Amino acid sequence: MPKVTQQPESDYTRVAKALEFLRTHAHEQPALADTAAAVDLSPHHFQRLFKRWVGISPKKYLQSLTLTEAQQHLRSGESVLDTALHTGLSGPGRLHDLFVTFQSMTPAEYRDHGAGLTIGFGIHDSPFGKCLLGVTARGICWLSFSKTETETTQILLPLKETWPGARLSPAQKETAGLVKRIFPGKGLPPRGPLPLLVHGTDFQLRVWRALLGIPLGVTMTYGDVAADIQKPKAVRAVGTAVGQNAISFLIPCHRIIRSDGAIGGYRWGSPRKEVMLEWEQIRLLDK
Repeated sequence: MPKVTQQPESDYTRVAKALEFLRTHAHEQPALADTAAAVDLSPHHFQRLFKRWVGISPKKYLQSLTLTEAQQHLRSGESVLDTALHTGLSGPGRLHDLFVTFQSMTPAEYRDHGAGLTIGFGIHDSPFGKCLLGVTARGICWLSFSKTETETTQILLPLKETWPGARLSPAQKETAGLVKRIFPGKGLPPRGPLPLLVHGTDFQLRVWRALLGIPLGVTMTYGDVAADIQKPKAVRAVGTAVGQNAISFLIPCHRIIRSDGAIGGYRWGSPRKEVMLEWEQIRLLDK
């Protein structure tokens, strides 16, 4: 009888097993060596293989799983302590560090929709009509546009609905300086990096990070973004996340178009989206 030799596992199979292992054992917060052993690789080799296939380290993937589950527990009304224990963390301190690192807010602030946060706001002229800018001590948390030139009293409602626990405070002078940095005039240098404070699910954050990676003057489709975050079948979910972006223009959801090349919808109106794309093309020519 011919001898049958067992073929070694492919890299794809090993990574798939590692992902399943991390999802199954997330509550145990396995160390790198434990996950590597589960797929019969050395920690060093496994770390490189995982990052090449998944795009992030095993540690960041595990943190993402933990954060997603913690968000679910907090949204259901659980205490910070119970949430930490249910997600396999040693205590509220580690949960606090996880949220501040990935969400720029504490677990309690996330659970209570921004309770304890103060959002300074101002309404200003922009190249695309009236805009509402919301800022906190940790960064810009809101940028929207009036749907009509006469809209003023209603413009605050979406901000209040997104951050119902926060205290809103007029800050016209502070936000005016930021608006000038966001929309520099012709011939002025581009703005430097601006800190942002976002509030969303893990999936939404992944989509918004992908949007931040789209260069000026470039457009992508919803399918492109889905592929970029390694969720090629989640095109509709990507579209929903793009539409829920609360920091318009700075997180450039206007650079997402339909697969047939059409402009597509935009939360603040398709005509405004068209103007934004044209405005960016003009700024490229000015460079």
